[in-house]
Amino acid sequence: MKHANLRKMVMLSMLVAVGVVISPILRVEGMCPMAHLINIVCAVLLGPWYSLLCAALIGVIRMAVMGIPPLALTGAVFGALLSGIFYRLSNGKILFAVLGEVLGTGVIGAVVSYPVMTFLWGREGLSWLFYVPSFIAGTLIGGSIAYVLLHRLAENGTLADMQRRLGAPVYHESGSVLANAVTIAACGAIAFVAVEVLMKVFSFTAPVWKYIAFGAPAVFAAAAVLYYIIMQAGRKKAVDQ
Repeated sequence: MKHANLRKMVMLSMLVAVGVVISPILRVEGMCPMAHLINIVCAVLLGPWYSLLCAALIGVIRMAVMGIPPLALTGAVFGALLSGIFYRLSNGKILFAVLGEVLGTGVIGAVVSYPVMTFLWGREGLSWLFYVPSFIAGTLIGGSIAYVLLHRLAENGTLADMQRRLGAPVYHESGSVLANAVTIAACGAIAFVAVEVLMKVFSFTAPVWKYIAFGAPAVFAAAAVLYYIIMQAGRKKAVDQ
């Protein structure tokens, strides 16, 4: 038990450090996909309360060091908590951890951000739903990346082993056609991130790069649907025979 608690503290510290470092990647005001990635990973590995603490620490550090507004907190803590809760309530379904992040940050966090930014930060011209589109977009991108990573770790048994060593509840999520299809679709978010990074690093400004960035998720989504249809048809054919 003592070693498990130490491992949890080490893992929490590592996730906070990584979260602070990678959070500026692709960051625009009101949208921070990498923070949502950390939230979900922490929720799955350590649980809802550790994930909440991780998100709060990252938010406070970003506000203190990088001058980020309170969105660093309102856009992270609710999703981090719900991600862990949904994961536990679903008996270890990674997709539910992602949905918890989307609901907690994309809806609750976005709505709470309005009074915080208006009355505490002095921003004008906002509405209750002002941050919802960007927050949901950020959670979908970060959540998709987290899903691909965690689903792969779950498939090869690494995720369960990590949970066991950390003293967290261990879940065994079996692979399925639907899970594989979701993984394929989620890869579109990784492609989007890769193109955006290339655009920033190499200063690609041609409009075609924007089309590629936003077209990649659509292509992977279409591939996922096609994969699901083909696999389901193959299963039905095998049953009929």
